Amino acid sequence: MTLERYVAICMPLRHGELCSTRSTMHCILIIHGLSSVPCIVILCTFFASASLSFYKQYQICSVEMFIFHTWQDHLRSAVHTFQFLIMCIIVIFSYVKIMKVAKAASGEDKKSTKKGLRTVLLHGFQLLLCLIQLWCPFIESSLLQINVSLYEIVRYINFILFYLAPRCLSPLIYGLRDEVFFRALKHYASFGLHKRNII
Repeated sequence: MTLERYVAICMPLRHGELCSTRSTMHCILIIHGLSSVPCIVILCTFFASASLSFYKQYQICSVEMFIFHTWQDHLRSAVHTFQFLIMCIIVIFSYVKIMKVAKAASGEDKKSTKKGLRTVLLHGFQLLLCLIQLWCPFIESSLLQINVSLYEIVRYINFILFYLAPRCLSPLIYGLRDEVFFRALKHYASFGLHKRNII
């Protein structure tokens, strides 16, 4: 998502060539292939290590139940940390370039500059929430060892804040740029106390 925006804003003439359906499908397949390797390793080790009595036990459905060896946990942690670092570098590089281009393109028009930078910052916040979700398994696995009910509450909150919220932000980001929608949202967010005309 970040790289697509980077290409669209910083290299608009090559956007059609670089972001074609074929190249997008290739990127999606590469991403899914690389991200499925640790899961396949954990599942293969689980099926090789688990006894038949394990399948009859009542357990919380979580990845932690599939981890029998410490090296599996270390592998999982290393993969998540590596993904987090790569994504951080890509997001920071892309958004610094995007903000420079957006500022240069708007020129002296301060209203347009403010609007563009606000949209870029909201996208950056959306991607920050996506990045934080990579740290959720670490928090959840440590809480599972302390208290199961606390683990379930935190897992539910993490799901809403870091999995659902970033996906709901895109319509909101583009909606905030529309003045009528922004005034309506402001009216309802202030429980009708904001008396400005909505329409």
